[in-house]
Amino acid sequence: EKLIVNICVGESGDRLTRATKVLEQLCGQTPVLSRAKLTVRTFGIRRNEKISCHCSVRGDKASELLEKGLKVKEYELRGYNFARDGSFGFGISEHIDLGIKYDPSTGIYGMDF
Repeated sequence: EKLIVNICVGESGDRLTRATKVLEQLCGQTPVLSRAKLTVRTFGIRRNEKISCHCSVRGDKASELLEKGLKVKEYELRGYNFARDGSFGFGISEHIDLGIKYDPSTGIYGMDF
């Protein structure tokens, strides 16, 4: 079993670097940066630009992170959160709900589990 935690910032640069630090602090491992597949002019995103970061977590750490995430959602998920193959996903709007101390220089990031 594995848990993938994703933060999509939508732009490269300083915000992506800060999101990477948040994910590293949360997961305890170095995140992988993901690139945009297409150019979207209305969002100002170019093809192959780094726009998000994610970590794959396994074992006890994955169970612990999933427990924290579900606690934020108050252990309630909707039907559309579940896929036919048995997997599920949900998002939270603020990473500080997971128990990370707020740092004004970092900001607040939402993430998907």
